[in-house]
Amino acid sequence: MKKKLLLISIAVLFFIILLFCTYKLMNSRTFQLFGGLTNKVETNQKAVALTFDDGPTDNVDDILAVLNQYDIKATFFLVGNEIEKRKEEAEKIAAAGHQVGNHSYSHQRMIFKSPSFIKEEIEKTDRLIESIGYEGEIDFRPPNGKKLAFLPFYLQKEGKETITWNIEPDHAVDKVEYVKRNIENGSIILLHPMYDESGEQLQLLESIIKLLIEEGYNFVTVNELQELQQ
Repeated sequence: MKKKLLLISIAVLFFIILLFCTYKLMNSRTFQLFGGLTNKVETNQKAVALTFDDGPTDNVDDILAVLNQYDIKATFFLVGNEIEKRKEEAEKIAAAGHQVGNHSYSHQRMIFKSPSFIKEEIEKTDRLIESIGYEGEIDFRPPNGKKLAFLPFYLQKEGKETITWNIEPDHAVDKVEYVKRNIENGSIILLHPMYDESGEQLQLLESIIKLLIEEGYNFVTVNELQELQQ
């Protein structure tokens, strides 16, 4: 009886450890099982990358206006089904010379999904990105940053880079102060102004730009930032 209880206890402990490891792997912004992952770049140059997730939406014009005002090129991770709905807005992003990345077709979390689902989500969105006139490398950012094994394996096979981030001010009380405290050479900053109806994210974007210009940082796309890798 004692031996049986011991075996059950070991099995339960193993299961808990497995769940914990799966959770950590799923949420890690710095590690995945296969392929290349970049959450920041090691460089001695004061350069950072602004990145925006989701959309395109009706907020594109306002976002582009701010970036144009400060002569900044950024990286937009767009959702395939949103490109279909607002192709003209997506075309504006590509025409302005910004980097465009793949953020999946449906924005479903790509964990516990079949390889065929993952393949369709990414390839369909790649074709849509190409259809808006974008000709650069198409990197991938997982919805909500979540991935396990199938997604990284597919990306490695296709020669695609996984791009995450190391600065996300959305959950900070003082968002600008958070950026000031945590920014470093080679940082990748994640912002979500696409679905913001209050204008707060747009104000935050401009405040972050002003802060980092004062701190002596230059703004580049993710691919340009990677070229500065030491």
